[in-house]
Amino acid sequence: MISITWSRERFYALLTVTLITTMTLGMAACAENRMDYKVHLTEPSDFFLGPEDVLKVTVWKSPDLSGEVAIRPDGTITLPLIGDVPAAGLTANVLAKRISERLTEYVSSPIVTVQVKEVNSYFIYVMGEVLKPGKYPLKSYTNVMQGVALGGGFAPFANKNKIKVLRNVSTGAVGHEEKHQIEIPVRYDDILKGIAVPGNFILLSGDVIVVP
Repeated sequence: MISITWSRERFYALLTVTLITTMTLGMAACAENRMDYKVHLTEPSDFFLGPEDVLKVTVWKSPDLSGEVAIRPDGTITLPLIGDVPAAGLTANVLAKRISERLTEYVSSPIVTVQVKEVNSYFIYVMGEVLKPGKYPLKSYTNVMQGVALGGGFAPFANKNKIKVLRNVSTGAVGHEEKHQIEIPVRYDDILKGIAVPGNFILLSGDVIVVP
């Protein structure tokens, strides 16, 4: 009798441990699969360069090293003396600093400025239940509702509270990045109420608005 009672206690203890372990592993798996996202409700102060953007690179007192250049599809530009320089994903100021660092091998204390002459890399897609779905090149930052407006607004049967923004993000160390696609949920009613999470956030280049 004592042996049977002890076995039941052991069984229930083991069952409890098993349930706790299963729940913990399940929560960990959910946390691993869930991609956290960051959004901006106001326009970023800096513009991140991308392919086809046209830049004016000026090296002070060195006209032969200055000029206009377009970012190639591989994200690089080519400059005199230093050759190829990665540019996509950087701001103009960061790019100017990197060019200056590369030029120090040839020029004493180079002063470099980079200006964006043409913005050609910023675009979004608007898909689903909108009147004019498609790809939209943009010249300035745009938020979700402005993106929907570019797509002609909601179609009659659009589900406004199940909008998704698909975004490609990179994780991992520089040079070893892995690309993932995340889904950012958007509820039209929440935007009307002024709820800020995620709210009417600023779209990044390549974002896809999907209206079911």
